[in-house]
Amino acid sequence: MASPFIALLAALALAPLFFGAWWGRHFGKVTLLLAAISLGYYLLVLQAPGRVMRTGMEYFSFIALIGSLFVISGGIHINVKGEATPAVNVLFLIVGALLANVLGTTGASMLLIRPWLRMNKYRLTAHHVVFFIFVVANVGGSLTPVGDPPLFLGYLKGVPFWWVLRNCAPMWLTGISILLVFFYFVDRRNFLRAPREVRERETHHEEWRFQGLANLGFLAVVLLAVFVNHPPFLREFMMLGAAAGSWFVTRKEVHQANDFSFGPIKEVGVIFAGIFATMMPALDWLQAHAHLLGQPTAGLFFWGSGALSSVLDNAPTYLSFLSTEFGAFASADTSAALMDYLKVHGTGGHAAASGPYAGQIAEVVTFLRSQSSGAKDCLNLNIQQARMLLILANPLYATCLKAISIGSVFFGANTYIGNGPNFMVKAIADQQKAHTPTFMGYIWRFTLPFMLPMLLVVWLLFFRGCGGGGLYPMGGP
Repeated sequence: MASPFIALLAALALAPLFFGAWWGRHFGKVTLLLAAISLGYYLLVLQAPGRVMRTGMEYFSFIALIGSLFVISGGIHINVKGEATPAVNVLFLIVGALLANVLGTTGASMLLIRPWLRMNKYRLTAHHVVFFIFVVANVGGSLTPVGDPPLFLGYLKGVPFWWVLRNCAPMWLTGISILLVFFYFVDRRNFLRAPREVRERETHHEEWRFQGLANLGFLAVVLLAVFVNHPPFLREFMMLGAAAGSWFVTRKEVHQANDFSFGPIKEVGVIFAGIFATMMPALDWLQAHAHLLGQPTAGLFFWGSGALSSVLDNAPTYLSFLSTEFGAFASADTSAALMDYLKVHGTGGHAAASGPYAGQIAEVVTFLRSQSSGAKDCLNLNIQQARMLLILANPLYATCLKAISIGSVFFGANTYIGNGPNFMVKAIADQQKAHTPTFMGYIWRFTLPFMLPMLLVVWLLFFRGCGGGGLYPMGGP
């Protein structure tokens, strides 16, 4: 039953190219129809309402986060003073990359794209739009679960909140640095083409202006809500309540200054509803047949998750490869044995684990003892949490998880369809009459000469030669 997913993937990649006007009017109907086919299959044929319910809860959590960040950031207006020199632009992108981990790539992109376009308006070209997508809308948000949707889904699956920052910061620094060096030299060439009198005339009247700063309080509520796990749905309703408060508190002129509308988030919401529904058969198949991969390596996870993230939104890609890693390295039998051991002995006892999974259980016990939270909640693990512990406790498996995280986030910048904010940034840039490249122009002029070298360096430094088999291939010794 993977045909609805394949059809949706093909439509997202090709429909805007060959019949964009028709797709713009009917994408919602097509997407929801394909989603209905998958849902009908799970509910009526497989009779698996629990699987559908879990997917629905994950979608609700996901859309509550990006939707609330989109609404709240749309109520903050920033006007920048001064000339946009290459150095100033680099500094702006660095700030954007850092903010992406606090506001999310969606929130940071929506907050900063308009001032970015305004400050470069007298020499605005395609590279301004594309490098903004590279840095702020994608690569920058790879340090926290708030930063990018795939990492938030990983957090929901059991990845500790600060694990990403502790483990992915070197890749983030490498990727951002390479992209900013590329940008500086491209932007400097563009800057020198603009006569000084034109630059001064276009920028001398600009003043610093910040409006809607009350929304920073609503942003703080969303960030606080990320840490709330109980009771169910409290986190999501805190986010939605903050978004509603922002919408009613923000003055109309601030929204007008930002050209704010709900169109972009509606489009992303519908497309993601279709993706979450149609991805269920693919996710289940990957997890059940992970053994066909043999012994996956970190490089395979990096390039595999990245390649799919380039042509499909990176959030479901992350879930696909996370399911693959679970199936390959954290079998159901191993996870059940771990749950039974911890329920009886916890992490404070000295009883040695026995049986075929003793080595992995010992790794997890050692890992839990090293964490500040210790044995907290270890007696109440579910199967998903047990599988995640098996991954985090083994250094090689954890490296594969880093490869999936970085691959899904970084490669999402390779096309317009790789990540939700990419669509939104392009739509706003088109509205502002900026020069945006075509779908293929984006790839040939920017992805291949700039993103690909950066990805190769990240792979060579961090994932090349890292085997995924570890000590206990395929979930046991």
